[in-house]
Amino acid sequence: MRIEIIVLICYFIGMIGIGLYWQRRAKKSEDFLLGGRSMGPFITALTLQTTAMSGYMFMGGPSLAYAIGWFALFYAVGDAGGGIVNIAVMGRRMRRLSQLLDCISPIEYLEKRYNNAKPVKVIASVICIFGLSGYILAQFLAAGKTISILFNFPIAPSLIVGVGVILFYTFVGGYFAVAWTDVIQGIIMVSAVIGVLVLSISKIGGLTALNLKLAAIDPTYLSVWGKDLQYQGAWSVIAGAVLIYLIGYVGLPHVVIKHMAMESPSAAKTTLIYATVWNQLFIFSPYLLGLCGIILLPNIKDPELVIPELAFMMFPGVIAAVVLTAIMSAIMSTVAALLLLTGTVLSIDLYKRWLKPDATDKQIVVMSRIMIFAVGVVGIIIAIANPPGIFKLVIFAFGVMACSFMPCYFCAIWWKKANATGACAAMIFGGGTNFVMTAMGYGDSAFFSGAVAGIVAMYIGSQFGQKTTTEMIALIDKASGKYAKISPKIEKANCKTLVSEGRAVSNYILSTEYMKERGFSLSC
Repeated sequence: MRIEIIVLICYFIGMIGIGLYWQRRAKKSEDFLLGGRSMGPFITALTLQTTAMSGYMFMGGPSLAYAIGWFALFYAVGDAGGGIVNIAVMGRRMRRLSQLLDCISPIEYLEKRYNNAKPVKVIASVICIFGLSGYILAQFLAAGKTISILFNFPIAPSLIVGVGVILFYTFVGGYFAVAWTDVIQGIIMVSAVIGVLVLSISKIGGLTALNLKLAAIDPTYLSVWGKDLQYQGAWSVIAGAVLIYLIGYVGLPHVVIKHMAMESPSAAKTTLIYATVWNQLFIFSPYLLGLCGIILLPNIKDPELVIPELAFMMFPGVIAAVVLTAIMSAIMSTVAALLLLTGTVLSIDLYKRWLKPDATDKQIVVMSRIMIFAVGVVGIIIAIANPPGIFKLVIFAFGVMACSFMPCYFCAIWWKKANATGACAAMIFGGGTNFVMTAMGYGDSAFFSGAVAGIVAMYIGSQFGQKTTTEMIALIDKASGKYAKISPKIEKANCKTLVSEGRAVSNYILSTEYMKERGFSLSC
């Protein structure tokens, strides 16, 4: 048996073992869906970042750099700051407000924040299920393609095995299993990509030599406008390349739900440090490896396989096999998070909210597991059919969800005047703009346009409809750490009252036998 297959089998067994270990902790719905809101900073940071990355970073990122040169690093620049912005802007406040509202679903969170408006719930659920479905299908195909190509298996068995393992540990262990597998997968991902990058850059002769050799092949590889200057003057494309990952994560339900699972709001600060370090170590490396592939692998047939090919070139069999598991780690971490959130939305926002409002905690957990299994099986069947254009669907789904939800999640905690009308407008116009522009062939500018449309729609829409209630404003203040200020006059009056009461109590004690009866002497 090939060493790569043995390593992959050991890796799968380890993931299954984690799911079985955490099964006993995932009994209540809050435990199964949010890990009991007990995730520490290190776990939160790695599960946030590995969930956000997906297989795109090991396959799509290098392929993009291989095709258009240094321009691809604009995506890396935004991505490097995306986790930082996400945690700094959303982390502490969303964690606190979600608990004050008693929410365990990011869609339920939006509904309760925006005056329990049913339109918010319905629109958000439809967009979320649509976006997650596209994302899940793309990741399923990525998992099947990875196992099929790298290990020479047929696509159908590859899909069943790869997705089956993810389904098992997510179904059994819930959020605990997903979070801890993310930690292990995050460590594997960073170690693998840095190892391949260091040896690849050394083989080329350093970054300067890399640039000189790229310029010798085609000077436009070094241009900020991309190879052949294809994006020359297109500032909206550059803005979209940076912003899609810089602020886009704020609008992804399967990412922001990680804030709700933190052990405490104060954990956000330490989480930010861990996430920043992990980001800077990982984010730029796949794109740089794509550039190295232009020099070291000039005749590669599929640029998505740059990292696996470089791994086999630089490392012996066992270590190269570990690098291949890193690709599976990136895919599996995202798939698990998507499946868990889909189960959460369908069990909390559909089953409990509309079909059975009096559902018990145990019934919600059972329903979540049924939904996770059902979505996984349906996804495998559709992925085996291999519908055309499915890989483009992941970017499409990312953009629609991000443009729809980003203004809603951001304004939920940062703008008290944001209301249900504004939230509905933001989701419709933000996601709709992205949808239409992508369908019309303007995908490079779709995110930038959709984000602007969503923000403007949120502002204009919030000028109409029911205003934010005083109770909700008080909760937002509490979530931000702000408390109502006491009037100086009231403060002064309270002080006078307390002073007089304190004097009366002390006089009583001194004029009676109260202290002596309790063994205290009042004499000096």
